[in-house]
Amino acid sequence: MIKRILFNVFVIGFFSSLSACTDEHSNTSRDGHFKPDKIIRFGLNTAPVTLDPLQATDAVSGRINRLIYQRLVEFGADNKPVPGITRWQQINAQHYRFTLVKDSLSEFPRFHHKKLLTTHDIKATYEAVLDKNRASPHRNSLKHIERIDVLDEHTIDFYLSRPDPLFPAFLVIGIVPEELLRSGHPFNNKPVGSGVFEFSHWPFDGQLFLRRQSDQQLFEFLKVTNPTVRVLKLMRGELDLIQNNLPPEHIAFLKDHDELKFLTQSGSNYSYLGFNLSDEVTGQVTLRKAIAYALDRDKMIQYALGNAARKANGFFPEQHWAGAQLVSYNLNLKKAVKLMQQLGYSKHKRLQLTYKTSSDPFRIRIATIIQSQLKAIFIDVDIRSYDWGTFYGDIKSGQFQLYSLTWVGINTPDIFRYVFHSDSLPPSGANRGRLNSLKIDQLIEKAEQKYELRKQAEIYQELQQQLHQLLPYVSLWYEDNIAFFREDIQFYRVSSDGNYDGLKNVHRLSQGSI
Repeated sequence: MIKRILFNVFVIGFFSSLSACTDEHSNTSRDGHFKPDKIIRFGLNTAPVTLDPLQATDAVSGRINRLIYQRLVEFGADNKPVPGITRWQQINAQHYRFTLVKDSLSEFPRFHHKKLLTTHDIKATYEAVLDKNRASPHRNSLKHIERIDVLDEHTIDFYLSRPDPLFPAFLVIGIVPEELLRSGHPFNNKPVGSGVFEFSHWPFDGQLFLRRQSDQQLFEFLKVTNPTVRVLKLMRGELDLIQNNLPPEHIAFLKDHDELKFLTQSGSNYSYLGFNLSDEVTGQVTLRKAIAYALDRDKMIQYALGNAARKANGFFPEQHWAGAQLVSYNLNLKKAVKLMQQLGYSKHKRLQLTYKTSSDPFRIRIATIIQSQLKAIFIDVDIRSYDWGTFYGDIKSGQFQLYSLTWVGINTPDIFRYVFHSDSLPPSGANRGRLNSLKIDQLIEKAEQKYELRKQAEIYQELQQQLHQLLPYVSLWYEDNIAFFREDIQFYRVSSDGNYDGLKNVHRLSQGSI
């Protein structure tokens, strides 16, 4: 209650000065071309890093790219692959045939520069991902593609070096035009896709404009790092929608306002505490277990997330087809202290660790809670927060001891190769913690060699038990997704993985209709 009162007081005092420090939404945008009442504005806590689907790995880039590009394969509610712009048939254990399908208007996909999307573009896109010289972080997950043959404009064959019953689930990279790809076109800041949204302009890092093709509606994606400012901009009408990355007192405050609407959805995105395993300190599994037992996730979920999350034990919940039954590392300070004493630490000899996080206030709050809880087991944590680009760059380059991030949109267990195989060090993958375990590598490879999903699932469950003992990650929770938007915004939807696909159908009611 005290937090909510203070927040309300802060809001009243802040409104009078907000207009003096913001100029993004005056009568025109910064380039002078667009009136704000014609734009639907979406508030982001971080900006996308790249609009090149061959290179994107951060969550915001992935969500924006889903709007710009189309993929061969999508996922259904059961986390199984379903047709995207192609349907497929399995010719044999190592041979898949994909065929382009027409959309609801009985037309084949067309890029935003009006060229038809053909199988030549598909082949060029995936061969570019496999090109070592391009250093795509997605390459390692697709290395078992042995050959790609175009049969005609609408039919393409993929030949594999080993059987893979999950292979279609790998083909989720946005397709780019062949001729632009070969000419060295800068997709990172001038994307050309075939999705519902086309690129308009990107005036600066924190302000991106996309246009919906069906009705030419313009959308602005505006980075507003501070959640309080994001909330106030929504209330003032300077933003139309915001989603996630809000403290519980902000959520409670917004729910009380009748002029705003909200939607919630149980989440599947996996939050974790990561370790640098090549560091002589955090590379000790005993230390990682002590930290796991020292974290009171129940209190963090209650007070920092407003109970809008579920505790996680791994990438997938038990009900997922590849999920495993794992014994949770619940709070056990006696066991945590004992493990720290085994390492030689005590109240007279404390351990110093560095924890890196982004400058997002909500993420800093989580880091501060972790810092406070680890004091009880003789660990003093030095929190260092950075802008997103610097923070993310340090994590990919291994310049950290501890950090926390969230994996989004994880549907299938190929994620284990991408994140934990020793061949997946950045930039070839996302083994940011530098795990190098022969046992883990062998289990990943063994699972990939099984043709039946049931047998794959059994090995992946064993793999997860091993990872649960090694603790390259300490699992935290699956965060719920919540979106707030103004009352004239209609037809928005929130997904379990927090994507922005709801913008494909969203509309603003005319003033006379409200």
